[in-house]
Amino acid sequence: MKNFIIISAPSGSGKTTLCRALQKRDESIHFSVSCTTRERRNGEMNGVDYSFLNHADFEKGIAENAFAEFEQIHGNYYYGTLKSTLDAAIQRQDLLLLELDVKGAMTIKNLLPEKTITIFVEPPSLDDLRERLVKRGTDSEERIAKRLERLGAELEYKSNFDYRVINDELNRAADEIMNIIQHENEGVPYGS
Repeated sequence: MKNFIIISAPSGSGKTTLCRALQKRDESIHFSVSCTTRERRNGEMNGVDYSFLNHADFEKGIAENAFAEFEQIHGNYYYGTLKSTLDAAIQRQDLLLLELDVKGAMTIKNLLPEKTITIFVEPPSLDDLRERLVKRGTDSEERIAKRLERLGAELEYKSNFDYRVINDELNRAADEIMNIIQHENEGVPYGS
């Protein structure tokens, strides 16, 4: 069984919205709550959207080898996935949706290739991406510029993913990803 559905995309490509749409379509798909040291955005809940940690606690986890993958991005913020989260999903035979950056996705894919489906989500265009970032209203112009700078590096990884999906229309993109998940796990029962 391929337990881990990894969604990666440049910031502003709609990956969080897409992940929520996938969970609404199939309640057996659980969301992996990543750890981060960034500030909580308006409306985010600790333990639901992310596990918000301070730098000292995150670095303690790194020292204790608690993370399957972690990355320091967008300045001084850490993001990471706990090994215990992955182990629990395998043991329960759960489908686990992971929203990761490209390096984290490749780390998990290399660590557990027989358990992983990697999907790179692209915006329809660079202009569309910039517009989404601005409309989101959570980042300064400087932060948006940093996110767009990172785009080139992220796009270099897309050929390493199992699948690529253009998020030009939410329902169409969600349908495509659901078809991928069903195709990859055809005939394999999984828990709820």
